[in-house]
Amino acid sequence: MTTQKPILEQQKSQMQIRMVKNSGVNSNYNESPLLRDDKDEEMSRSALAMFRAKEEEIEKKKMEVRDKVHAHLGRVEEATKRLAEIREELEGLTDPTGKEVSMVRKKIDTVNRELKPLGLNCQKKEREYKEALEAFNEKNKEKAQLVSKLVELVSESEKLRMKKLDELSKNVEILS
Repeated sequence: MTTQKPILEQQKSQMQIRMVKNSGVNSNYNESPLLRDDKDEEMSRSALAMFRAKEEEIEKKKMEVRDKVHAHLGRVEEATKRLAEIREELEGLTDPTGKEVSMVRKKIDTVNRELKPLGLNCQKKEREYKEALEAFNEKNKEKAQLVSKLVELVSESEKLRMKKLDELSKNVEILS
Protein backbone atom coordinates (compact mmCIF):
# COMPACT_ATOMS: atom_id res chain seq x y z
CA MET A 1 0.00 0.00 0.00
CA THR A 2 2.87 2.38 0.72
CA THR A 3 4.21 1.96 -2.84
CA GLN A 4 0.77 2.66 -4.38
CA LYS A 5 0.31 5.97 -2.57
CA PRO A 6 3.28 7.78 -4.19
CA ILE A 7 2.29 6.34 -7.59
CA LEU A 8 -1.28 7.62 -7.19
CA GLU A 9 -0.01 11.05 -6.10
CA GLN A 10 2.34 11.18 -9.09
CA GLN A 11 -0.49 10.27 -11.48
CA LYS A 12 -2.72 12.89 -9.90
CA SER A 13 -0.10 15.63 -10.29
CA GLN A 14 0.54 14.61 -13.91
CA MET A 15 -3.20 14.88 -14.62
CA GLN A 16 -3.30 18.33 -13.04
CA ILE A 17 -0.36 19.47 -15.19
CA ARG A 18 -2.08 18.11 -18.33
CA MET A 19 -5.29 19.90 -17.39
CA VAL A 20 -3.39 23.15 -16.95
CA LYS A 21 -1.64 22.70 -20.30
CA ASN A 22 -4.80 21.57 -22.08
CA SER A 23 -6.82 24.46 -20.70
CA GLY A 24 -4.34 26.82 -22.32
CA VAL A 25 -4.47 24.95 -25.64
CA ASN A 26 -8.25 24.71 -25.70
CA SER A 27 -8.76 28.37 -24.99
CA ASN A 28 -10.62 30.24 -27.61
CA TYR A 29 -8.32 32.15 -29.91
CA ASN A 30 -11.08 34.60 -30.66
CA GLU A 31 -10.76 35.89 -27.10
CA SER A 32 -8.94 39.07 -26.50
CA PRO A 33 -5.22 38.87 -25.83
CA LEU A 34 -5.77 40.40 -22.39
CA LEU A 35 -8.07 37.56 -21.36
CA ARG A 36 -5.59 35.03 -22.69
CA ASP A 37 -2.77 36.70 -20.76
CA ASP A 38 -4.83 36.59 -17.57
CA LYS A 39 -5.60 32.93 -18.13
CA ASP A 40 -1.95 32.22 -18.90
CA GLU A 41 -0.88 34.07 -15.80
CA GLU A 42 -3.46 32.23 -13.71
CA MET A 43 -2.25 28.88 -15.14
CA SER A 44 1.33 29.84 -14.43
CA ARG A 45 0.45 30.72 -10.85
CA SER A 46 -1.46 27.48 -10.45
CA ALA A 47 1.45 25.46 -11.86
CA LEU A 48 3.89 27.38 -9.69
CA ALA A 49 1.76 26.77 -6.60
CA MET A 50 1.58 23.05 -7.41
CA PHE A 51 5.34 22.96 -7.91
CA ARG A 52 5.96 24.71 -4.58
CA ALA A 53 3.57 22.35 -2.78
CA LYS A 54 5.40 19.36 -4.22
CA GLU A 55 8.78 20.87 -3.27
CA GLU A 56 7.54 21.44 0.29
CA GLU A 57 6.27 17.86 0.47
CA ILE A 58 9.62 16.53 -0.81
CA GLU A 59 11.51 18.67 1.68
CA LYS A 60 9.25 17.45 4.51
CA LYS A 61 9.86 13.79 3.60
CA LYS A 62 13.57 14.49 3.28
CA MET A 63 13.63 15.91 6.82
CA GLU A 64 11.70 12.88 8.15
CA VAL A 65 14.21 10.49 6.57
CA ARG A 66 17.12 12.56 7.89
CA ASP A 67 15.65 12.43 11.43
CA LYS A 68 15.20 8.67 11.18
CA VAL A 69 18.79 8.25 9.99
CA HIS A 70 20.11 10.38 12.86
CA ALA A 71 18.08 8.38 15.40
CA HIS A 72 19.39 5.12 13.92
CA LEU A 73 22.95 6.42 13.96
CA GLY A 74 22.55 7.27 17.64
CA ARG A 75 21.47 3.71 18.42
CA VAL A 76 24.37 2.35 16.36
CA GLU A 77 26.85 4.53 18.26
CA GLU A 78 25.47 3.28 21.58
CA ALA A 79 25.75 -0.33 20.42
CA THR A 80 29.32 0.28 19.23
CA LYS A 81 30.28 1.72 22.62
CA ARG A 82 28.73 -1.26 24.40
CA LEU A 83 30.56 -3.71 22.13
CA ALA A 84 33.84 -1.91 22.82
CA GLU A 85 33.21 -2.22 26.56
CA ILE A 86 32.47 -5.93 26.19
CA ARG A 87 35.66 -6.41 24.16
CA GLU A 88 37.71 -4.67 26.88
CA GLU A 89 36.15 -6.93 29.52
CA LEU A 90 36.99 -10.02 27.45
CA GLU A 91 40.57 -8.91 26.93
CA GLY A 92 40.86 -8.20 30.65
CA LEU A 93 39.93 -11.77 31.55
CA THR A 94 42.95 -13.90 32.37
CA ASP A 95 43.04 -17.64 32.74
CA PRO A 96 43.98 -18.46 36.37
CA THR A 97 45.05 -21.98 35.39
CA GLY A 98 47.07 -20.91 32.36
CA LYS A 99 50.38 -22.22 33.70
CA GLU A 100 48.89 -25.58 34.59
CA VAL A 101 47.23 -25.81 31.19
CA SER A 102 50.50 -25.11 29.38
CA MET A 103 52.36 -27.69 31.51
CA VAL A 104 49.73 -30.34 30.80
CA ARG A 105 49.88 -29.52 27.09
CA LYS A 106 53.66 -29.93 27.10
CA LYS A 107 53.32 -33.30 28.86
CA ILE A 108 50.74 -34.38 26.30
CA ASP A 109 53.14 -33.43 23.50
CA THR A 110 55.94 -35.43 25.17
CA VAL A 111 53.72 -38.48 25.61
CA ASN A 112 52.61 -38.19 21.98
CA ARG A 113 56.24 -38.22 20.86
CA GLU A 114 56.87 -41.33 23.00
CA LEU A 115 53.72 -43.04 21.72
CA LYS A 116 54.70 -42.81 18.07
CA PRO A 117 57.71 -45.20 18.18
CA LEU A 118 55.81 -47.49 20.57
CA GLY A 119 52.93 -47.65 18.12
CA LEU A 120 55.30 -48.47 15.26
CA ASN A 121 56.97 -51.16 17.40
CA CYS A 122 53.55 -52.60 18.28
CA GLN A 123 52.56 -52.74 14.60
CA LYS A 124 55.86 -54.47 13.75
CA LYS A 125 55.31 -57.05 16.53
CA GLU A 126 51.75 -57.63 15.36
CA ARG A 127 53.00 -58.29 11.82
CA GLU A 128 55.64 -60.69 13.16
CA TYR A 129 53.01 -62.40 15.31
CA LYS A 130 50.65 -62.80 12.34
CA GLU A 131 53.48 -64.22 10.21
CA ALA A 132 54.49 -66.66 12.99
CA LEU A 133 50.85 -67.66 13.53
CA GLU A 134 50.42 -68.23 9.81
CA ALA A 135 53.59 -70.40 9.70
CA PHE A 136 52.39 -72.30 12.79
CA ASN A 137 48.98 -72.93 11.22
CA GLU A 138 50.57 -74.14 7.99
CA LYS A 139 52.82 -76.59 9.87
CA ASN A 140 49.85 -77.76 11.93
CA LYS A 141 47.89 -78.34 8.73
CA GLU A 142 50.85 -80.25 7.22
CA LYS A 143 51.14 -82.35 10.40
CA ALA A 144 47.41 -83.15 10.29
CA GLN A 145 47.74 -84.29 6.70
CA LEU A 146 50.74 -86.47 7.57
CA VAL A 147 48.95 -87.98 10.59
CA SER A 148 45.95 -88.68 8.41
CA LYS A 149 48.18 -90.39 5.83
CA LEU A 150 49.91 -92.38 8.59
CA VAL A 151 46.57 -93.58 9.97
CA GLU A 152 45.55 -94.59 6.46
CA LEU A 153 48.81 -96.46 5.87
CA VAL A 154 48.68 -98.23 9.24
CA SER A 155 45.08 -99.18 8.63
CA GLU A 156 45.91 -100.55 5.21
CA SER A 157 48.94 -102.38 6.59
CA GLU A 158 46.81 -103.97 9.33
CA LYS A 159 44.27 -105.10 6.76
CA LEU A 160 47.01 -106.62 4.62
CA ARG A 161 48.59 -108.39 7.62
CA MET A 162 45.22 -109.67 8.77
CA LYS A 163 44.57 -110.94 5.31
CA LYS A 164 47.96 -112.64 5.25
CA LEU A 165 47.38 -114.12 8.70
CA ASP A 166 44.00 -115.44 7.58
CA GLU A 167 45.65 -117.08 4.57
CA LEU A 168 48.38 -118.59 6.72
CA SER A 169 45.80 -119.79 9.19
CA LYS A 170 43.87 -121.48 6.38
CA ASN A 171 47.08 -123.05 5.10
CA VAL A 172 47.83 -124.42 8.56
CA GLU A 173 44.37 -125.85 8.84
CA ILE A 174 44.66 -127.46 5.46
CA LEU A 175 47.91 -129.11 6.56
CA SER A 176 46.52 -130.36 9.74
